Amino acid sequence: MAARIERLVTSGTFSLDGGTWDVDNNVWIVGDDSEVIVIDPAHSAEAVAEAVGERRTVAILLTHGHDDHIRAARETADRLQAPLHLHPADAMLWETVYDSAPDAKIADGDVFSVAGVELTALHTPGHSPGSTSFTAPQLDAVFTGDTLFQGGPGATGRSFSDFPLIIESIRGKLLTLPAETVVHTGHGDTTTIGDEAPHLDEWIARGH
Repeated sequence: MAARIERLVTSGTFSLDGGTWDVDNNVWIVGDDSEVIVIDPAHSAEAVAEAVGERRTVAILLTHGHDDHIRAARETADRLQAPLHLHPADAMLWETVYDSAPDAKIADGDVFSVAGVELTALHTPGHSPGSTSFTAPQLDAVFTGDTLFQGGPGATGRSFSDFPLIIESIRGKLLTLPAETVVHTGHGDTTTIGDEAPHLDEWIARGH
């Protein structure tokens, strides 16, 4: 069976800079009936493991190091017996939750293969220094974490974030993808590159 994309929504909290908020997160599972890659296994290792089932997990990829995205990651990796990957520029965020490092570092251009398709890492900093998107051209998809949402960039009002940098990441790395590319986000609904690209100047004018 051909590779497909599955979405699991999990709920929990996000904490940073002394505040805590309730959040719903998208967990993305890419693969077929035999093997998968899991992107951002948020909040519930049990729910993610149930969604994966008996399939082999090739890797767990983290789009960034905010605690809502990583707090359940180590338990998930242990349950699924899969290596956990994070861009090293988010090490300081990882270290607020864990004493030991992730299993592997993500670098721009890294390629991860599963079920006959390839996911390529695009370093897209701004929401956090290590924020990384993963493009899967064979599936007409990109997984943007909290870098690009339906309606604009991810938040840049908290520690370690940078609005001009997220705009440059989106402009240079994401809006250059084909217009039909479906944007699978860290929270909320999917969108497409074609739907978001015309609004870049509006986002810049808005300034956040």
